[in-house]
Amino acid sequence: MDSHTTARPPLLIFDGDCAFCTSSVGWLGRILPAMPAAAPYQWTDLAAFALTTADARSRVWLVDGGRQYGGAAAVAALLRHQPSPGWRMLGWLGTVPPWSWAAGIGYRLVARFRHRLPGGTPACRMRPAE
Repeated sequence: MDSHTTARPPLLIFDGDCAFCTSSVGWLGRILPAMPAAAPYQWTDLAAFALTTADARSRVWLVDGGRQYGGAAAVAALLRHQPSPGWRMLGWLGTVPPWSWAAGIGYRLVARFRHRLPGGTPACRMRPAE
């Protein structure tokens, strides 16, 4: 692996134009003891993380030590890095079928309907791919 890539601290990249996403990141920051830095993709040099705007619009990303996790896999990776065994167990379950399938479906449903969820606004609606 590239040494300058692995030296970066973990970063959670999310849609900063979405009130639901911004609220969710804030909530995670309050409940998780080992929350990484978080940044809206609109303020992030995506190319430095080998991500495109379309990638960032489509799902949340956790970039950690040169590895990229998107969507439900990002949430699972975030949980696996917690000090609490309970959170870590949930994170590992999120990587193993059939739990990973359920996590993926759940993530896609939340992403699709985030504008209708608590804290969501019409601006949170997923934009079509360009």
